[in-house]
Formats: sequence, C-alpha cells, structure tokens
Amino acid sequence: MTRTSIASWNINSVRARIGIVEKFLREEAPDILCLQETKVECGLFPKAMFEALGYGHIVTHGQRMHHGVAIVSRLPLAEVRKYDWQANGEARHIGVTLPSGVRLDNVYIPAGGDIPDREINPKFGQKLDFLARMTDWSGGLNGTPTVLTGDFNVAPLASDVWNHKALLDVVSHTPIEVETLARLQAASDWVDLGRHFIAAPAPLYTWWSYRAKDWEASNRGRRLDHMWVTPDLKDKAVAHRIVQPARSWERPSDHVPLITEFAF
Repeated sequence: MTRTSIASWNINSVRARIGIVEKFLREEAPDILCLQETKVECGLFPKAMFEALGYGHIVTHGQRMHHGVAIVSRLPLAEVRKYDWQANGEARHIGVTLPSGVRLDNVYIPAGGDIPDREINPKFGQKLDFLARMTDWSGGLNGTPTVLTGDFNVAPLASDVWNHKALLDVVSHTPIEVETLARLQAASDWVDLGRHFIAAPAPLYTWWSYRAKDWEASNRGRRLDHMWVTPDLKDKAVAHRIVQPARSWERPSDHVPLITEFAF
C-alpha cells in the first residue's frame, strides 16, 4: 500500500495563472491535481510546465474561454471518461481510473447565475438539472471505489458560509440547492472529507469573492469546493486540508486548493 495525494483547484484560467499553479506544485507536490475552470481548448492546454515537473499524464476536457476540467498526474491514468450533463457542449466533468483501481471524477458544477428561480433565471434550473443527472450517474456506480472532487458551487452547511441567514437567498446556499446536493450525496452515500476531517460547526471556506477589498480581514467565504469518497474509501483518507495562503498569491484564483492524502 502506498500514499497518494490528490489535489483539487478551481484555477479560473490555467494559462492566466500558470505561475501560481507551478508554485503550488513545487511547494505541495501532490501526486494528482484536478483543475476546474481551465478556460482553454484541449489542444492549447499548457502541458510543458506540468511535464517539466514530472506530471506526464494529462487528460483534458476543455473549451475556448469557458468552463473546462483537467487532471494532471504523476501516475498513469486509464479509462478516460468525459460527460456532458447538459447536452450543450460544456466541458464540466472528466473521469479516470487510477493504478490502484480507484475511480477519480473531477467536476465543475454550474454556478447557476444570480437569481435562485428557474423560471426567471434559466441558469439556475440548469444547475439543478445538472445535479439531478449527476445523482442518476452516482446511483449507477455500483460499488466502484470512487473519489469525486471539484467545484460543486454549493456550500451545504451553515458553517460553510460566513453568514447563514444572509445567504439563504443567495445562489450557492439556497435550501433547494442544498437539498439537491444532499440527494446527490445520498445516491452513493458519499463521505464529505472536508467535514470528516474538520467537523461542523467549525467554519471552513474555499472561496472568497474578488469584490472584497481585503478578503482575509472580512473573511466572507464559502465552501464551494469539495472532495467526496464512496464509503469504502473513507478509512483510506488519512489527511485533508485547504491551502488558504494561495488566495493571497499573485493574480490569485478566487478559490483555493484542497489536498487529500490517501493510503491506496
């Protein structure tokens, strides 16, 4: 049995922030990095830096200027799977199988716009429907040991946001989104590693808005990024943390990385 570390990060344009991605890989050296919101077509993904640091196994599901997910790895990646849960060409979900046989899925769930009403705001309905289709997919995993990570764009718990009451009507923390995400979680009894290691009601955030003049002082964060595992992997997860200092790096993403260390 070996140790395998898996990181996840919504990078908000991998080419624009390649410098901080390199900094993260040099300092933290995870075995695998899952990226969301890469904003680049597959053929233009900046592979050279990753390969120079030993991440020779790269799979991408991208599109021009929007969305996009990728997995870069020191370990071989097999059985690459790409999904389009909205049937609209948006690149938001990629999956692979690791040498251990563990399945790894990396997803960028839609943000859902600004108004939490599917009639007024079709983007909100698309987000709920995306989660519903993922729930059907989750229910069909049939016991395959799986890690599901990425930007879920939902902060489910009261302690996952800076002010629960103030954000109940704000997209990412509305009751209907929380309920919909809970159905996805129940579909395979997913274990939320963030809260497995850092139990509520301790505050835990992974995203701070660019609009804040001093994000750290105001600390108006939300936990939008997650790493879940099927129950058979719960005891294989030996450590989990967020890399909060990354929010202050030069030209940062508004999200910070997560890292989980597994014994498999």
